[in-house]
Amino acid sequence: MADRDSSFRVDALAAEDIDAYLEAHQHKSLLRFITCGSVDDGKSTLIGRLLYDSKMIFEDQLAALESDSRRHGTQGEDIDFALLVDGLAAEREQGITIDVAYRFFTTEKRKFIVADTPGHEQYTRNMVTGASTADLAVILVDARKGVLQQTRRHSWLVHLLGIRHVVLAVNKMDLVGYDQPTFEHIVADYRSFAQSIGIDQFTAIPISGFKGDNITAAPSANTPWYDGPALIEHLETVALDNAAAQAAPFRMPVQWVNRPNLDFRGFAGLIASGTVRVGDAVRIVPSGKTSTVKAITTFDGELDVAVAGQSVTISLADEVDCSRGDVIAAAGDPPQASDQFRATFVWMDEEPLKPGRGYWLKIGTQTVTATVQPPEYEIDVNSREHLAAKTLGLNSIGVAEFATDRAIPFEPYAENRQLGGFILIDKCTNATVAAGMIAFSLRRADNVHWQPTAITREDHAALKNQAPRVLWFTGLSGSGKSTIANEVEKRLALMNRHTFLLDGDNVRHGLNRDLGFTEADRIENIRRVGEVAKLMADAGLIVLTAFISPFRAERRMVREMLPEGEFIEIFVDTPLEVAEARDVKGLYRKAREGKLKNFTGIDSPYEAPENPEIRVNTVDMTPEEAARYIIERILPLK
Repeated sequence: MADRDSSFRVDALAAEDIDAYLEAHQHKSLLRFITCGSVDDGKSTLIGRLLYDSKMIFEDQLAALESDSRRHGTQGEDIDFALLVDGLAAEREQGITIDVAYRFFTTEKRKFIVADTPGHEQYTRNMVTGASTADLAVILVDARKGVLQQTRRHSWLVHLLGIRHVVLAVNKMDLVGYDQPTFEHIVADYRSFAQSIGIDQFTAIPISGFKGDNITAAPSANTPWYDGPALIEHLETVALDNAAAQAAPFRMPVQWVNRPNLDFRGFAGLIASGTVRVGDAVRIVPSGKTSTVKAITTFDGELDVAVAGQSVTISLADEVDCSRGDVIAAAGDPPQASDQFRATFVWMDEEPLKPGRGYWLKIGTQTVTATVQPPEYEIDVNSREHLAAKTLGLNSIGVAEFATDRAIPFEPYAENRQLGGFILIDKCTNATVAAGMIAFSLRRADNVHWQPTAITREDHAALKNQAPRVLWFTGLSGSGKSTIANEVEKRLALMNRHTFLLDGDNVRHGLNRDLGFTEADRIENIRRVGEVAKLMADAGLIVLTAFISPFRAERRMVREMLPEGEFIEIFVDTPLEVAEARDVKGLYRKAREGKLKNFTGIDSPYEAPENPEIRVNTVDMTPEEAARYIIERILPLK
């Protein structure tokens, strides 16, 4: 158990022999933990108490506290602690703790990094950030309020994120008279919920963050009925998972390739799990290439062996293809690689999930494009029911299938947090919108493989004596997309070019007849058309598409399906009032009358291209002039 005297002993050692102090400090184990729970459960007060009673705040902070005490004409421990807690509260008022606030302190036995995470529901994403690297979670409950919805939500997330060590800190016991039945009732209530979600073990401690009961000194005279450890004693002695990580199969995601000269090529990264030795056989995933470890290099020199948690550079005996995002693994027990998997994820953006839209998925050191299918279900954090859902909103937890644009190395999150956890990033805003945990790859992904063909896309293009292109016409309804695309195709046909026109209305009679006009259906509509256009381009054709395609993200998705330079975005730039005045199909009139919902330009947005390859203005140009201009811009097509 740590106390203030032990902290003073460490300070004295630092004053007498700094080298000995640093040596002792270097070999202490490090525990990362988070404090979480509902609003005003006392997280900042608890951290203030840990810092103050451990006497591990910086000397200038101590001096400032003592100065403030003298200035206020008061002395004593209570005033010093109150001032420190006031400082933490002031930070919260300034908006700092809506993000994760990390603090470091140390005792004689262990070093600690604590993540003070916000309790407000709208900042749940920040709690996930803090928990993603934590070994232990301290879940606070106000003794006056008991287990609340945010307590359950944070417990769900703690469990999903793979944190094995949980402390239920029943705080503010002083405000309920240190009543034992109150404590036991809260523990029983929490145990019932925790067991239902898979948290089989947790340590319950009655505390008072403000008074200091059962935090850094035990036992408290106010809780004679409690015979367990103080919080700091538990934090100092809880077993870390380092041994389990080192005993697991070797995996190292490649962070970067180091080649300072022609004689050396190394692969740098942080070892996620296992042990590696010089001479070990390794496999590169997903390529499957094998080699042996020639050398293990660190900043301090060469090593014969390295273990999980170390950052190293590995050089191999063979010149194999390996790059950032690949995983170097034990040859006989490599991780999986797949482009389709099932995952549980937390949606963390105010804009809801758009099923079918392309997001950046970052896992390990690799970033790929991923699409999310409509959720299989959403999890109710209170009842634990599986609810039907077409999308997910802010702070929702759901299960869905994911597909990536190429196979990625991974392991189930329950086995490896680094290779099983991922985040989703919105391609347009670069905002992190979700955090997920992979459960398993889909069987169909393992059973479906690319079949090589003898005739390549280059052969198809050569037979047609042209370079394939996708001419993507986008604009409002009534802007003239179909008319201009049709005119362009006629002119290309007269030039003996091989073409095919995909029109928005025509495609909905067959391929996309099952889709409506909701945002999710529109995304899927464009995805399918993009895949068809890609196949036609592979056949060597010049493909023309005439679709409103209102969202930049989906147009970018199609662009990324094709080789660079093959996607040509043509913005048929027509003002809304002009398109509405034309209203050839009478759609704008119906939309204005409320008879046609989700109509682009009226009650559904149109995101105009920011940098299209070609822009035509149908106010100033006739369809024939626009077609002629486009032909001039895209030629020569070979």
